[in-house]
Amino acid sequence: MSSVEWEEDDPFEEQRDKVENPMKRLFLAYGRDYLPQVSVGISASVFARLLDLLPPLMLGIAIDAVFYEDALFSEQIPLVVLPDAWLPTGQTEQFWFTIAVIGAAFGVGAGFHWIRNWGFNAFAQNIQHDVRTDTYDKMQRLNMEFFSDKQTGEMMSILSNDVNRLERFLNDGMNSLFRLSVMVLGIGFLLVWINWQLALVALLPVPIIGGFTYLFIRIIQPKYAEVRSSVGKMNSRLENNLGGIQVIKSSNTEPYESDRVDDVSMDYFDANWDAITTRIKFFPALRVLAGIGFVLTFVIGGLWVFQETPPGPFTGDLSVGMFVVFILYTQRFIWPMAQFGQIINMYQRARASSARIFGLMDEPSRLAEDPNAEELAVGDGDVVYDDVSFGYDEETIVSDVDFAVEGGETLALVGPTGAGKSTVLKLLLRMYDVDEGSIEIDGQDVRDVTLKSLRRSIGYVGQSSYLFYGTVRENITYGTFDATDEEVREAARAAEAHEFIENLPDGYDTMVGERGVKLSGGQRQRVTIARAVLKDPDLLILDEATSDVDTETEMLIQRSLDRLTTDRTTFAIAHRLSTIKDADTILVLEGGEIVERGTHAELLDNGGLYAHLWGVQAGEIDELPQEFIDRAQERTARLIEDAETDDD
Repeated sequence: MSSVEWEEDDPFEEQRDKVENPMKRLFLAYGRDYLPQVSVGISASVFARLLDLLPPLMLGIAIDAVFYEDALFSEQIPLVVLPDAWLPTGQTEQFWFTIAVIGAAFGVGAGFHWIRNWGFNAFAQNIQHDVRTDTYDKMQRLNMEFFSDKQTGEMMSILSNDVNRLERFLNDGMNSLFRLSVMVLGIGFLLVWINWQLALVALLPVPIIGGFTYLFIRIIQPKYAEVRSSVGKMNSRLENNLGGIQVIKSSNTEPYESDRVDDVSMDYFDANWDAITTRIKFFPALRVLAGIGFVLTFVIGGLWVFQETPPGPFTGDLSVGMFVVFILYTQRFIWPMAQFGQIINMYQRARASSARIFGLMDEPSRLAEDPNAEELAVGDGDVVYDDVSFGYDEETIVSDVDFAVEGGETLALVGPTGAGKSTVLKLLLRMYDVDEGSIEIDGQDVRDVTLKSLRRSIGYVGQSSYLFYGTVRENITYGTFDATDEEVREAARAAEAHEFIENLPDGYDTMVGERGVKLSGGQRQRVTIARAVLKDPDLLILDEATSDVDTETEMLIQRSLDRLTTDRTTFAIAHRLSTIKDADTILVLEGGEIVERGTHAELLDNGGLYAHLWGVQAGEIDELPQEFIDRAQERTARLIEDAETDDD
């Protein structure tokens, strides 16, 4: 798959492409707070590496002074700021002095290495924590339109893989960068000091390595962007399949799903292998270039020692000890140059990840909360929709919705699938903001009050009855964390849940499992109702709260809902019309518009869409008009077409 195709498939391409200088932004936004830690790490790295350079130098000096007796220490260590009187002159004394200096260098250097690792790890771990929490906080505050276009696995890839990749660069990459920089600069200086002519030979491959590295960066950067995109797609497929494992097993579609996982895994394999093949060509070539410099240095330096002065433009003398130092330093100099490619490799991966992270953080939300917004004050609980229209992606979802609900009344919304029922109530919760018109609660526009106070005043019981991993008690108290045990039990009793909870192995402390899998559908639903009871909201939204349970469980849930809706403004969405026939007002929606309104009896007398829907559920299919059947077929075909478009 080409780079262009990958970018077109990347669900975060639009966000990523808007980010400029993501790594610079990372350091400015998050690095400043932890400057002391990284400063300690950098300083310790400098001292540690300088001490690492001391043993080879002392070895070369010892070879000339102790073993060949060519010169005294005082004549060979002009850079060491020590009085000549402190330097030994005897052969034995110089031998032990060399050992002492080398031992001290290793000992003190080890301490600096520990400090260096502490500094860089503290720097990287703190930034990793801040970036992950900030990214999650931003993500959960985005409006629902964003989540409709993204899959869970893709977002998990950013929160996990991309953030972890940043940590690896900030720790390992930056640690290596400063370590190698000190080595290269320090060794380069010492090589020039020892013999500048031979140093030019050793440094000859450096500009070639630099150009080669630049070319590698240009080639590898888009490849890593492809890898990050493919990881997100693979995670999404795996997350979807694991979440729907029961459907897969019951449908006997394991081979089909295995093929789909194989496809996304192969896409990741292709993208990653493309990057790997580029990388594994680069590093050996870099080592060859580095090795050329080492071989040339060894040949010319060796001839210099044997012949006193090698042929060519070289002048002066080179002792055996300094030749040994030169060889040791050249080897230490060349390999760090090759390792810079690995650092650049880590940097490009981190850059691709940071672009995705900041692209997500920069995602605009359609919800703009007024900083001067006041708290919602609910009195009677009157709700008014005034000519509300809303849509996204240039598609109108609801149009000219207009109704009023008095406090304590129940309003039901019914209609075919895709009629806009859920969207109407999501606007009340400000999951989205209206495009036209207004929604008011007791005369207060929902856009003029704080989101926190608005959503605190509204209870929601949905069809999915989502439970978090944890205990029954933790799920009931979710959102009302300071509730007492007695309040929890009273809420459970009101929700017809107390008896079955008491019969669980650990009662209210029973773990419900992932998504509440250890409880039945009806039990999960009653726990969510208990959560709403405990919240004691001023307004209540019931979104098909009994659609997925059996008749007996529906009776129990309906009893608890009747208690919950008493003297509370309630909105109910239902496909099972028997559950809302006693509502004060029923709105019938089709195509995002209100086509009928009235009580159950009035709507049946009208003989319109509501009456036909009631007839379907009553089994009176033969009596339905052909026009209703034709429109139902058109709606179904449109929904299938929209679903196929989303899959594409």
